[in-house]
Amino acid sequence: MQLPNRKPGKYTFAQFDPNMTQDKFDALSAKLDRLKTVSQPAAIKDVKRLGENGDFSENAEYQIAKGRLRGINRGINEIQRQLDKAIIIKPSEDTTTVQLGHKVTISTAGTEKTFRILGPTETDPEKGIISFKSPLGEALMDKKVGDVVEIRDVEYKILRIE
Repeated sequence: MQLPNRKPGKYTFAQFDPNMTQDKFDALSAKLDRLKTVSQPAAIKDVKRLGENGDFSENAEYQIAKGRLRGINRGINEIQRQLDKAIIIKPSEDTTTVQLGHKVTISTAGTEKTFRILGPTETDPEKGIISFKSPLGEALMDKKVGDVVEIRDVEYKILRIE
């Protein structure tokens, strides 16, 4: 089976951002541990059991089990790589300018909103967590209280940095 060739582009190979909070690091560690102690041994056991049925080329269950094991191994490798390269975000005590890990309260069109600025892997706008690579997060970085940033004809004034 031939895989389709894709032109390299912005989203072809997602860039891993090593910046993460201690909570995210702990969650990834727990997931890695669960994969290594529960999922992987069960998948190996299935592959061995199904491999005993004989001809591998016509054993569909065996092929599916091998694919599942490969997926688990790929997940383990990816999470391990993320943990090895992780940089734990520790918010700076200096709140004169917006930095990674800070909570920023902004005002726009008469409403106040508070956002925590973290890495792209932890974004959750509904919980008030935005990426420092997002348009708003990027515009807020290194700004001070009272500064106004404009994004797509909308002005945001920085009220507080925590």
